[in-house]
Amino acid sequence: MKLSQYIEDPSWLEVLKDEFEAPYFKAMEETLQKAYAEETVYPPKKELFTALNLTPFSKVKVVIIGQDPYHGPGQAHGLSFSVKPGIKVPPSLVNIYKELVSDMDVKKPSNGDLEKWARQGVLLLNNQLTVLEGKPMSHKDIGWNEFTDKIIEVLNEKREHLVFVLWGSPAQKKAKAVSTKKHHIIKSVHPSPLSAHRGFLGSRPFSQTNTYLESKSIKPIDWKLD
Repeated sequence: MKLSQYIEDPSWLEVLKDEFEAPYFKAMEETLQKAYAEETVYPPKKELFTALNLTPFSKVKVVIIGQDPYHGPGQAHGLSFSVKPGIKVPPSLVNIYKELVSDMDVKKPSNGDLEKWARQGVLLLNNQLTVLEGKPMSHKDIGWNEFTDKIIEVLNEKREHLVFVLWGSPAQKKAKAVSTKKHHIIKSVHPSPLSAHRGFLGSRPFSQTNTYLESKSIKPIDWKLD
């Protein structure tokens, strides 16, 4: 299974080309070939790299880091926190929408699809890019962590004035090496129902992001989804 065939964007293929030859990546390809053949894996292969394909390397403005894909049928489609129209909005995204409505004074979105954000330069990147059905974090040790670390590393090195939106301690650890001299970091607790009331709700990440982008003469994100 050649994973790079599912990356359509040439800019990502170029900056990540060394990873595709790395031993960990080749081992991961073998693991995933077996998993897709024998088990139910989310998202479907063609949606593995939706985040990279919708948000080319040179177009990234904002990075929002999630953990692993949703593990229920029809949910994961390659963008962190996002689900396709027609799928029930998951609890963390419900809280993200509460904060969006409050922060940006927009109406509540009618579905959970965040593709509009991705197309404007919001890289919706999960730490792991696959999961077994019904088994959260089941692919946390197969190599995705190294690969997504590399994505953050090249963004940190080769781009400037990005906003890293880090919800919860796993995301904050993931981006701990990001230079605060070159980029802007927004941190809070995770939007999950277990923690959102402890500092996510009221944190205003969307307006903060736009304030920073505008301060660098970068077009802000239109966060409203409908």
